[in-house]
Amino acid sequence: MAIRDLLQLTRRQLLKIGGAFLFGAAAGDALSADDQMTSSSSCTFVGDPSQLFQSPCGGQEATELMPTSPFILHPFEQDLPVPVPLKTEALSPPYGYGLGQQSNNGELNSTHSIKPADIGYPEPDTYHIKLQVGFHCVTNSTVQPIDANGNPVTPPQAAKFVDGRLPPSSIYGFNGTFPGPMIYGRYGKPALVRFENELDPTRVHGLFGAPKGQFLTHLHNGHTAPESDGNPHATPHGYHPGQWVDNLYLNYPAGGDENEKQSFLWFHDHFEGYTGANVYRGLVGLYPIYDPDKDPGDENYGLRLPGVPNKDTGRVDYDIPLAIFDCALDDGVTPHQDFHVGCGETHPEWWGMTFFKHFPNHGFVGDIFTVNGKAFPVLHVKRRQYRFRFLDASISRVYELGLMKSASGKLQEARGTQGQWLLPDGQQCMQFVQIASEGGLLPDSTLRNSFEIWPSRRKELIVDFTHYMKGPDGTRKETKAGDVIYLVNVAKMEDGRKPDSSDPSYKVPILKLVIDDLPATETDNSAAVFDAAGNFASRKLRPLPDIDFSDAALSKLTHRSFELQRGGGSGGLNLDPVTAVLNRETQWLINDRPFQVCEPLARTQKGYAEVWRVKNGGGGWVHPMHFHQEEHRIIEKNGVRYNAVTPVGPDDVFAKEDTIALGPGEEVVIYRNFRTFPTATQAAVGTTAKYVAHCHNLAHEDHTMMFGWEIIGNSRSTTT
Repeated sequence: MAIRDLLQLTRRQLLKIGGAFLFGAAAGDALSADDQMTSSSSCTFVGDPSQLFQSPCGGQEATELMPTSPFILHPFEQDLPVPVPLKTEALSPPYGYGLGQQSNNGELNSTHSIKPADIGYPEPDTYHIKLQVGFHCVTNSTVQPIDANGNPVTPPQAAKFVDGRLPPSSIYGFNGTFPGPMIYGRYGKPALVRFENELDPTRVHGLFGAPKGQFLTHLHNGHTAPESDGNPHATPHGYHPGQWVDNLYLNYPAGGDENEKQSFLWFHDHFEGYTGANVYRGLVGLYPIYDPDKDPGDENYGLRLPGVPNKDTGRVDYDIPLAIFDCALDDGVTPHQDFHVGCGETHPEWWGMTFFKHFPNHGFVGDIFTVNGKAFPVLHVKRRQYRFRFLDASISRVYELGLMKSASGKLQEARGTQGQWLLPDGQQCMQFVQIASEGGLLPDSTLRNSFEIWPSRRKELIVDFTHYMKGPDGTRKETKAGDVIYLVNVAKMEDGRKPDSSDPSYKVPILKLVIDDLPATETDNSAAVFDAAGNFASRKLRPLPDIDFSDAALSKLTHRSFELQRGGGSGGLNLDPVTAVLNRETQWLINDRPFQVCEPLARTQKGYAEVWRVKNGGGGWVHPMHFHQEEHRIIEKNGVRYNAVTPVGPDDVFAKEDTIALGPGEEVVIYRNFRTFPTATQAAVGTTAKYVAHCHNLAHEDHTMMFGWEIIGNSRSTTT
């Protein structure tokens, strides 16, 4: 391979193919002999570098400009789509636990490391999801092409712009839709999902997404065996078109502890280096998970949280997932600096289709906000309580959401800005009652005027649509049929670095809620979150796991530190060729390192908890830091210690979670446990359970802000 070709491979791409064609056995020199024995087989795989995408513009760094999306002329005329729960399906060939049966990728010869019977569970429900190219429009409204200042312009292909509507954008979708199908998980009943790759990269626009249509599905916050986790250790090269894999989701709480149960997961692509592109292209699915005791999906039982099973649709009515996602649409005149031979090309033929920024030096934020795949949708709600499950599925954007009413009832155009429309006289009219975070039900319900949500994080909140919140006189008014309320984002974020300073005029409505009467034949049997006078009283939900956070107890645990850092950009262009290749991709680092699949930063011991200190090392960026395999507990944040008086804190910060929201310069100390994996059989032969942790600003993750870690089952880990 020519040196000029090597210089066009990023560090991530070089390590993905193992580095063996250049470095041979030296790729594992950083590991001890024992470590090399347990390291991933991907470390010695020799791939075909000629098939990899190369860096743009002769190997130089590229910074792309963002286009201005067409202006949506008629917001809030399209109903909110709610995903339909997937039905079980028999698989052919049938699933199995033998060697080579976990997938049809013969190279892996993979198998499931655990069977449901091993934990006393029944055989799984089986589902079949096909990854397919589909076509999607964020709106059916007419649009107006505009420039960056909001002025009308003629689209580059005016002859095709005949009905004033957007062309459909090609997507990668679970079953060809965005969001994909929803799976209702239930504790005590495993689910086995066959993901089958039918993608055809030649049928998509924009030249983004995995180059050969590869995928790797991760159930976010699932307590899952490594081979089903969807991380680069088990399957570094993903599953190609024509291949399938069976992911086994045990729906089993960590350690068998009832208090470790969760309530809202999601699944998404996790193919190394292309996670952001594949997620942005549409590989997102939802996974609410019910607990038969406290939270069965029926408001007549357990904690009586809002939800009524609907036998006709399979949904749980009044329990609605809301996946929030921002995007940008191509204006046809902004140059692309991506994987084109010439670089700087414009693509008028892609006008109005989704635009993806390949080389975001901060992150990716779009100017159109969508809910469940649609911009400015409408949801009709009845005068009763609802449970909303919020997910931030965006690449980088942070939102702050509230419920507002407009006295004038008028929206204001904001052409050329992020969000496109404003609610200038919007005022808060209702409150939320938060019942869960991404770690599941909170110990106590909590009243919120608004809430912040970061990429990958989830929050579950109840809204009572029978009354407005109390006014200055202490009374509250009833709602009536025809009333209109808006879900509004007030967090301005011009780039992927961090939310901007407060702007009281920035009120972007993203969902219109129209109130209808509750039919006389229906009754709201959910437990009321406000009493008859409108007073809120917190109620007990799920206790937190009983953990001793005393200094004496914590001092006995292994402690580790991780610092998230802004690196030196591309780097290495004036160095010798080998060093240049090794140092190309250093924009985002953890402990001075970009991600290397062969070099875990931690080896933990199964059954032994640890204390991890995670610091945002500066540069002015925010980092939503996600940890696979088992959620964690925050012991301390910015010097504030967990205590029994404020067990949840002002923003559920001390509850269970899987993603830390780290602002610039912030530092968090977390308690982590490592249970279930590797199995005893694996541990007996020295097999480790390999996982990753990474920033869930997916632009950062794809540019190596990730580290590997392992669980071992036969010796005690040491402090590092």
